[in-house]
Amino acid sequence: MERFQHYIDGGFHDGGESFESIDPATGAAWAVMPAATEDDVNRAVDAADRAFAAPEWAGLTATARGRLLWKLADLVAANAERLARLETRDTGKILRETMGQTAYAAEYYRYYAGLADKIEGAHLPVDKPDMQVWTRREPIGVVAAIVPWNSQLFLSSVKIAPALAAGCTVVLKASEDGPAPMLEFARLVDEAGIPPGVVNIVTGFGAACGQTLTAHPKVARVAFTGGPETARHVVRNTAENLAHVTLELGGKSPVVVFDDVDPDNVANAVMAGIFGGAGQSCVAGSRLLVHADMKDRLLDVLKERAEKIVIGAPDAEATQIGPLATRAQLDRIEEVVAKSLEQGARLVTGGARPEGLEAEWYYQPTILDCSDPATASVRTELFGPVLSVLTFRTEEEAVRLANDTPYGLAAGVFTNRLARAHRVVAAIRAGVVWVNTYRTISPIVPFGGFGRSGLGREAGAEAMLDYTRPKAVWMNTSDAPIPDPFIMR
Repeated sequence: MERFQHYIDGGFHDGGESFESIDPATGAAWAVMPAATEDDVNRAVDAADRAFAAPEWAGLTATARGRLLWKLADLVAANAERLARLETRDTGKILRETMGQTAYAAEYYRYYAGLADKIEGAHLPVDKPDMQVWTRREPIGVVAAIVPWNSQLFLSSVKIAPALAAGCTVVLKASEDGPAPMLEFARLVDEAGIPPGVVNIVTGFGAACGQTLTAHPKVARVAFTGGPETARHVVRNTAENLAHVTLELGGKSPVVVFDDVDPDNVANAVMAGIFGGAGQSCVAGSRLLVHADMKDRLLDVLKERAEKIVIGAPDAEATQIGPLATRAQLDRIEEVVAKSLEQGARLVTGGARPEGLEAEWYYQPTILDCSDPATASVRTELFGPVLSVLTFRTEEEAVRLANDTPYGLAAGVFTNRLARAHRVVAAIRAGVVWVNTYRTISPIVPFGGFGRSGLGREAGAEAMLDYTRPKAVWMNTSDAPIPDPFIMR
């Protein structure tokens, strides 16, 4: 089996413990991964803390930091296939998707490379005639970045790139459910010439790794992507160090379809939103809210197309859906779908493991026609290829159903009426709303959610400022003596 190592202080280390990583397409172990102990995490944070103040990093100009990021971007692009194949092997995502995401991750490093020397302060016209006051923005310090197993190379880029552009240092915890691409990415960090300790990459479990990292007294900021339950632990941990926190969490995103659109065209977006990546995306459009007059036509199209989706080995060119990433995830989906059917949902298609692949972690593209918004599949984020369908008659009912969730990450709206689109976009509570499209992203556009979908934003120019803190500078320009503080005038 292949063996991987932590990347700490510019070197590769086995760590105190290890575990076997499972190939979701076969259910067999394929690699040995290091499991970080508390000592491993402490060494990584200490390295990042030293590097933050070291002249090799702190002494660089912002432009020089940008050049390093640009070099890293070029290396990511040049090695996209190698990284993508590792991500596919370790997580089950189909190769075409990991290739595309990895190549596009390079654009995030390039975007923030260009922004590195655009961080500016401001002159403040205060009400004191003899004072000049300005602000300067300085890097916040050591950043703990935590990413889930899905799309790790991409999700890490929206944390590492702005953090380095701002002058911070990073300890990244790769998900134990598929850390191979991030541990391999460390070799590119090394090759780019980024000074030792500036980026450290570890993986591991529970208290020894995650809790030690997020509660560490030298960590100034935590950037987390994952589920709400883990996020609550992260927030509790930061009570120890009062670190700034960004949380990009889950979603139960609605796709609202009115009756004035082409069902064939909408079907493409719905399919991409829920079956792309086997539904293993935080922005998966898992709730389809369709106008009653459009429902039958759209469901017919979706059923026909879903049943033609090619399920198979994630590295095969013809495959359109690969396996789920973990056995626990598969078990949970089966449980919730069964419960939903007991509650009265109608199975349109799917609802089982594919024939011939029952022993592995595959699940059919599934559509459930749900008359009750309280149905389990409607309420629960499944992180899998399961679409729950609800019907509405009026625009007001569509908005009410869309907002009937504690989440608020993303939403889609499909209509050819411009005024209606504006009204619905304004009324839906979500951090990202797509109109007549779905799952489109850019490093230029901020990303994040409302409610239980998280705190703060990633990507965009403003996100980089979250890795800085403002410092106010007061300068007395008067030659007059400073007055005696005990003589009141």
